Amino acid sequence: MPGNRVEGAVGSAAERAVERTVRRAVGTAKDAGGEKGPLGVAVIGAGYWGPNLVRNFQSSPAFRLKWVCDLDEERARRALGGYSTVGATADYPAVLADPSVHAVAVATPAGTHLDVALAALRAGKHVLVEKPLAATYADGRRLVAEAEARGLVLMCDHTYCYTPAVGRIRELVHSGELGEVHFVDSVRINLGLVQKDIDVLWDLAPHDLSILDFILPANVEPVAVAAHGADPIGAGQACVAYLTLQLSTGAIAHVHVNWLSPTKVRTTLVGGAKRTLLWDDLNPAQRVAVFDRGVDLASPAELGAEERRDALVSYRSGDMVAPALGEKEALRGMVEEFAGAIRERRAPLTDGWSGLRVLDILEAASRSLAFHGAVVGLRTDRHDEPAGAER
Repeated sequence: MPGNRVEGAVGSAAERAVERTVRRAVGTAKDAGGEKGPLGVAVIGAGYWGPNLVRNFQSSPAFRLKWVCDLDEERARRALGGYSTVGATADYPAVLADPSVHAVAVATPAGTHLDVALAALRAGKHVLVEKPLAATYADGRRLVAEAEARGLVLMCDHTYCYTPAVGRIRELVHSGELGEVHFVDSVRINLGLVQKDIDVLWDLAPHDLSILDFILPANVEPVAVAAHGADPIGAGQACVAYLTLQLSTGAIAHVHVNWLSPTKVRTTLVGGAKRTLLWDDLNPAQRVAVFDRGVDLASPAELGAEERRDALVSYRSGDMVAPALGEKEALRGMVEEFAGAIRERRAPLTDGWSGLRVLDILEAASRSLAFHGAVVGLRTDRHDEPAGAER
């Protein structure tokens, strides 16, 4: 989600100013988990996504919004609206030097995430970063290492993971109600804003990849990716793209993203050995439907000598169930999870490692695009998580 430009907000002079305040600020922020009152938070970036974070932090009893920071101070004031008790500033080092700020939410362009988030972590602040976690896997890895070294929460704002629908899908997959996952198919297309600095993969696919990472059980993960894209309007980067992910179990996942579709589609199919689930995010009356329909294949051991000559395929056509879902804004759930992770000193559901796994796939997909759809394997160091870490 693009934000405003803040290049230069954390330059060498600013970094030196921040480092002078670290000893004073770090102790205050790290002790925040034991406080009973609201956690002080600052939103960095008042562009497209920043105002949404401002609204949700302002309405959360777990947080007290202290600052909105933007290189354009007037834009920061506009994001605040009538909240006169919250400070608006262009001085990022001053925000990090404020001992009442325990956490920072970064809503700036991906190219600035490393500098902005790294400065916050070094100042002892817990950090929430909008998607993607960083501009590169290497940058994201630096943020994860810094947060772990300092014992701070690093969370990626994978917003869709906090919708009631995706939460229910995760429950159904992890409980085994759908059976072994055979395929996942996601479509995210609309007549969207063509970005100047990133292609459609980096703009839209992080949503679907973060959902995939969130819902898959621990023993199922992507191991390789192939990507195909096209730029039929001459925009300079792919405007239509297809990703095919090989999963560790032999299953397959497919993602279609598109800026050029005259119709808007937001659907995900999760096909299991027992049931298949359809999520239609644009259908408020029935966002999730679970179908007891599918194909059963008898194994050779179950067949007689004569029957083994032909595999027996049977088609199952049972009921469709639409689970009841509560209505809750995804960002509200995300803010609550951020507060819970800080208070309970635990990893959030969408921690820095989940952001790294998404970055790994995006970088591999970009390499695949450059080589006309070649299959590219994913990194193995994505597994170097601390003992006891949960997905």
